Amino acid sequence: MNHRRLWVAATIIALFIIFGFVLSVPRVRDVTEVSAPEAATMGVPSVTLRDSFKKGTHTFTGSIEVSNACASVSAEAALQGNASTTESILVALTVSNEEGICLQVPTMAPFQAVLVAPARLPVTVTVNGLVATTSAL
Repeated sequence: MNHRRLWVAATIIALFIIFGFVLSVPRVRDVTEVSAPEAATMGVPSVTLRDSFKKGTHTFTGSIEVSNACASVSAEAALQGNASTTESILVALTVSNEEGICLQVPTMAPFQAVLVAPARLPVTVTVNGLVATTSAL
């Protein structure tokens, strides 16, 4: 057997292995960052809101996009202001992500809140404490 042929074959195989390793190792620029919790990445949440006023009662209905169908939304409406003047209405939404196996597809989650208050008051909506942008239905 010829030792030179053996060394050439071993060198070619070693070069293929090294070249394949270099190509398969991820680079720093190829690695994506792990997303932060949803509340931090959500930024300014967007809420679709409808205010129905009848006989002194506001009924707030709407929807918000949540991360999956397992997430739940609860809504609470309250008057803001001091005892002598009522300045606005606050609709506070709380979005909680349920644990378990759930398809990670964004879903529109409905909500409803009822409040007895005067007509024509401005409405502020918060989602988990963050002020949300609203669009009317």
